[in-house]
Amino acid sequence: MLAIGVAIVGAVCLVWLGIAGGLLWAVLDPEDWETVLTALGGRGGLLLFLWAGSLLPTAAALRYLIDRYIRAPARLVEDARLRLDSDIPTPIKTHGSRECRELARVIEQLVAERQALKSEMDARVREASRQTEMEKSRLAALMSELTKSVVVCNLDGRILLYNNRARIQFRRLSRAPGGAGGAELLGLGRSIYTVLDRRLVNHALENVQRRLRRGANAPSAQFVTTTPSGKLLRVQMTPVRGVASDEPDASPDQSAEMTGFVLLIENITDEMQTDSEKDRILTSLTEGSRAALANTRAAIEVLEYPDVEEAMRERLLGVIREEIQGLSDRIAKLQQSSSHALRSRWPLEDMLASDLLEAASRRIESELGLHAQREEEAEGIWLKVESFTLLQALVHLAGRLKDDCGVRAVTLRLSEKAGRAQLDLMWTPDRDEPMKAELGWDREPIRIGRETLSLTVHDVLDRHDGECWIEQEVGDQRHRCFFRLLLPLAAPQEELPTATFVRHESRPEYYDFDLFKSTAQTRSLDDCPLGDLVYTVFDTETTGLNPAGGDEIIQIGAVRIVNGKVLKQEYFDQLVDPRRIITPASIPIHGITPEMVKGQPTIDEVLPAFHSFCEDTVLVAHNAAFDMRCLEVKEKQTGVKFDHPVLDTLLLSALVHENQESHRLEVIAERFGLTIIGRHTAIGDAMVTAEILVKLIPLLADKGIHTLAEARQAAQQTYYARINY
Repeated sequence: MLAIGVAIVGAVCLVWLGIAGGLLWAVLDPEDWETVLTALGGRGGLLLFLWAGSLLPTAAALRYLIDRYIRAPARLVEDARLRLDSDIPTPIKTHGSRECRELARVIEQLVAERQALKSEMDARVREASRQTEMEKSRLAALMSELTKSVVVCNLDGRILLYNNRARIQFRRLSRAPGGAGGAELLGLGRSIYTVLDRRLVNHALENVQRRLRRGANAPSAQFVTTTPSGKLLRVQMTPVRGVASDEPDASPDQSAEMTGFVLLIENITDEMQTDSEKDRILTSLTEGSRAALANTRAAIEVLEYPDVEEAMRERLLGVIREEIQGLSDRIAKLQQSSSHALRSRWPLEDMLASDLLEAASRRIESELGLHAQREEEAEGIWLKVESFTLLQALVHLAGRLKDDCGVRAVTLRLSEKAGRAQLDLMWTPDRDEPMKAELGWDREPIRIGRETLSLTVHDVLDRHDGECWIEQEVGDQRHRCFFRLLLPLAAPQEELPTATFVRHESRPEYYDFDLFKSTAQTRSLDDCPLGDLVYTVFDTETTGLNPAGGDEIIQIGAVRIVNGKVLKQEYFDQLVDPRRIITPASIPIHGITPEMVKGQPTIDEVLPAFHSFCEDTVLVAHNAAFDMRCLEVKEKQTGVKFDHPVLDTLLLSALVHENQESHRLEVIAERFGLTIIGRHTAIGDAMVTAEILVKLIPLLADKGIHTLAEARQAAQQTYYARINY
């Protein structure tokens, strides 16, 4: 605008000089005109210099006037629209002329009054819908605490609800690296057919719908399927029915219409393996026993003859002994397998070792009055135990120590060795002779106070496939004894890591019932409204700023947007081993050191998983030209091509706020009242970029930009669209 203004002023000056020269030529005599030309002879360059020099103060004056009387009102309009379309508490900046500043103060007062009225209305709405919100919260709490994997889908197979158990279950089914495991399979708006065979689900769906039409009250269907990762799942399907019509002439079929279905998913891989092993052993026992019994019977029949030679008799007796020994071995193996299966069916739960020790010490102190302390706790050890009976066993042993040995204090210690957990109940005896009476306590019925149980300590440990014995240790001028209980370890709790820079709500959002209304898209994404699209907002951290010159990706972070909501629980966050040096100059920017990426997956593993995470979505990034270039240069190496539609929040911000001076990520976030947590971390930048996109969509609608095609076309007209890498 400034350049155009200066050019116009310069052109006007030239035209004025031309007109002035023409008038002089018209009124002066030829002799006078010749005198003027003689006086100006050789000084034309000076006139041109004076003309050009006059443009500098003109440009300064124009810039002042443009900023004060054109840009300032335009920025005021943008700030006012920003406050009008959102609840951002940031005040409107006052700049420009006195009238413009006065207008900004009036707008601020009007916005404050509008906000107060809106807050009052929101409070009334919240009060009116409090019961609905309570029911909704109860449903969310119930779903999150269920021990079964529950997934609810609409009729298109799009996931609209799942619980935390399903989240962990799908993580186990994933073959992707740890930072992405399960996120590419389970998520709001994703298709259940990524995991389950479409034909099986449709067949079960048809059966349920047919039974509904026949008037069944609680129809269901069940099937077993194999996942791409080789796991065996048992799936039970039940319908989600629409609300019955209130019309008196409504047909019965309308009340039975399905709007979706619920899937109860159970991983039966281990169960089937156990059953198959039992069947194999049982078959081996029966087939092997048949041959052994036949050989034994034949040998006995021969031995019944009185004239059997002694050598033959010895051989036949040897055959009988061998067959009986083989039969005994097979029975022992079957017994061992059955015993293990019986123990595995006992309800053992994963429990953090520190929680078990804390519960045990508290129980011993409250039940027995003994002082119980903990020693040498190993961090991060998980046990697979039935904590109630195990605590009873510990209290029983501590009670016998108190009653029979006069012990007044015990110490609990837990360590890990040789794939087992060692739980020690320690005390310092008053005498130095070896402990003998205590050796039989594990075989006695557990006694707590006046209550005697039918279980023994040995029974409890047998359920855990464990053992118990007593030991003595001498050292540091102390003589201590301890009961050592061997317990099974559990795998570390399989929960998605919560990044410190990702702040979640008090209860994660694992549901979106608005997806019941969605149907299969029959039109191209370009024609879809921006608010209806599913987005994957991502960011990359790299070793440098020249991806074509060899700089590598060292971190990818992404989050999804569904129905205009940022799904903070469904994110992709993975470090990448670049297989090259990370320059020291870049480390202060992204905070990623060579030690952090050592042992992490390579880009060949991460990029396919990220591609699955982005499936059927629109890619979004801030300065997307750089991030997309990073992905493009790896297409040939990884065999993965990102041909998704792309939106750039840098271009969209320049489109919506064309009069703002800066469109850097942190400046836009401040403009919208957003807080950046984890700047220059891939997941942190992706999170704030997603929040910015949600804020930009209604502002784009105000400018008449409603669809993806309109947004992409308008963004390419901005100045920043010329950035290339």
